[in-house]
Amino acid sequence: MKESCHFDLRLSEDLLRKLIVISEAEGRSPNNTMLLMLRNYISYFERAKGKLDPAKLRAADIEAWVAPADGQKTDN
Repeated sequence: MKESCHFDLRLSEDLLRKLIVISEAEGRSPNNTMLLMLRNYISYFERAKGKLDPAKLRAADIEAWVAPADGQKTDN
């Protein structure tokens, strides 16, 4: 499995509460629920608009979006 990245997400309290209730109803953690929803949306997007280009995926710069691991500082 590839290394996990940490990504901060800002939600309204209402949206967070709904995520928690749905997660509990499905027997998942909120994190796993978000991963499932994201995978489903990506699948929908690719069915509707075509597969994402692997070269573009490799070239995507994620540095500005991921949180530093274990307290490491970034230059941003």
